[in-house]
Amino acid sequence: MRMSALLVALVFLFVATVSPAGAQTSHSAPQSAIDAALQQKISNATADREAVLRLLDRPEVQSVAGNAGLDLRRAKDAVSTIDGPQLTELTAQASQVQRALEGGQSRITINTTLLIIGLLVLVLLILALK
Repeated sequence: MRMSALLVALVFLFVATVSPAGAQTSHSAPQSAIDAALQQKISNATADREAVLRLLDRPEVQSVAGNAGLDLRRAKDAVSTIDGPQLTELTAQASQVQRALEGGQSRITINTTLLIIGLLVLVLLILALK
């Protein structure tokens, strides 16, 4: 009887010490995966900003901005402060304008002009609201 009580106590002691050790195992992603995901997000944001800045450097865009009285310098400064969904939306609009300009249009049509002005106004509004 004493032997079975000792055996039960040892088993209980073993179970009590093993369970907390097993509970301490990490179920989160390894640090390298987290670092890689963050680096990918930063790279995507950098690429998006560069795409918008390339569009703002085009002579056609500079001409339209000048005619509309918009300050491209402020717009370029604002691009560096935008992130998240605003940057995604801005990049989509910049890509649309870029495709229109690269698609062989030698003249800027009204649609492209409105897109450029809308893009610049959006950048300036985001800057003003921050």
